[in-house]
Amino acid sequence: MKWFTLITLITLLSCKKNSSTSLVDYVNPFIGTGAHGHTFPGATNPFGMVQLSPDTRIEGWDGCSGYHYTDSIIYGFSHTHLSGTGIGDYCDLLLMPLNGKVCFDNGYKSDNLNNYSSTFKKDNEFSKPGFYQVLLDKYGIKCDLTATDRVGIHQYEFSNTVNPAIVLDLEHRDQLLDWEVSQSENNEIVGKRVSRSWAEEQHFYFCIQLSNDFQMIYNKTSEPTKVFIKLKTLSKRKVIVKVGISTVSEENARENLMKEASSWDFYSYVNSAQKKWEKELSKIEVQTKNKKQKEIFYTSLYHTMIAPNLICDINGQYRGTDLKIHESDESVYTVFSLWDTFRSAHPLYNIIQRGKTESFLNTFLKQYQDGGQLPIWELCANYTGCMIGYHVVSVILDAYVKGINFDKYKDLFLAMKEVSNRNSLGLPYYKKNGYISAFEEPESVSKTLEYAYNDWCIYQMAKLLGDTLSMKE
Repeated sequence: MKWFTLITLITLLSCKKNSSTSLVDYVNPFIGTGAHGHTFPGATNPFGMVQLSPDTRIEGWDGCSGYHYTDSIIYGFSHTHLSGTGIGDYCDLLLMPLNGKVCFDNGYKSDNLNNYSSTFKKDNEFSKPGFYQVLLDKYGIKCDLTATDRVGIHQYEFSNTVNPAIVLDLEHRDQLLDWEVSQSENNEIVGKRVSRSWAEEQHFYFCIQLSNDFQMIYNKTSEPTKVFIKLKTLSKRKVIVKVGISTVSEENARENLMKEASSWDFYSYVNSAQKKWEKELSKIEVQTKNKKQKEIFYTSLYHTMIAPNLICDINGQYRGTDLKIHESDESVYTVFSLWDTFRSAHPLYNIIQRGKTESFLNTFLKQYQDGGQLPIWELCANYTGCMIGYHVVSVILDAYVKGINFDKYKDLFLAMKEVSNRNSLGLPYYKKNGYISAFEEPESVSKTLEYAYNDWCIYQMAKLLGDTLSMKE
């Protein structure tokens, strides 16, 4: 009855609200970080490339997002995170502020007391859309995090100015395939991290600028994977760290940083991020005096807009599903959990994110043109093939029926037919018999049901496009 009452009070608006209370104040990013929610509490923009958040859990199913509410140790802050997934990945480029001697050990499964991790208390942790704050017990360092679309911004305030430093750890979580880190001529730190986890080959490039002078100490002389950054001076006990990221190159990461985060005014970025979230959340107004229901609703709405994520740089370049570099005049996205999102998230986008849906359709076509297949749980230009069915066809059909403006539906229709004609995951049996036997393929009933629905979507698209030949196939 409570949910029925809430739903009847929802009114769709054109980004206008009458309430004097900011809607971001109703969002609680800690909801979903406990139990098996697999969300993270850190700072991100709507559909942004950066998800800057603390990492408290390095492995395990409940460490998919890198964070769990029951944990009491922070290993650092990394710049990419998955939200709500059942498999872990990302957590790229860990930074951790500290005071003390040179150390490269995170303390996880280690008896080394000279490690860089720190305990923290929930009373000293705070989060709202676009902003996260925590106090590190071990060092007395207050850590503030915010983000632009493609830049993560840290502000560390040291209570003890003796030996202030920051650890940069590229080995954090995933298996490293290739890496670089060095100090550039511009007194920046640049590098790359190519890793394997859920995504077989994930490319991550970065450019770091600090507000203070620093000295770099590597964990080894050649091909270092970890860096100890000694801060030479501190202004008002603080240091600001800006991190531009890219899937293409260090140069693009620097350009993203310079175009999106040229100033050192930390709170201007917080305000900008929260204005973006306020605009998106304002697309739906809930009229009720029950604040708890508002918190549940707006936190859920917030979670729908964390992903998909931008994958294109500010110059339009992106890494395609062939893992090569391409360029687009339109925004390109990644992290398409389509088995999870075709039922409700994408239909919601067709109402409140119609422009974004057009960009998603553009992305689907580019993923097909670049890599030869429409996405089935695509992650950072990798086809993971996770989950069953090919529900991208449902998303395309729904967008077409609901009038999403896109001028290449016929090209997408060819891709829809092709994804249904693969020779894997029981499809040959399905095409031959009209069903999949449990003797021939696992998950046979579910696959038969989902393929039948997906093919119905393709049939409906053929009817709408007047493709009578495809209707007979």
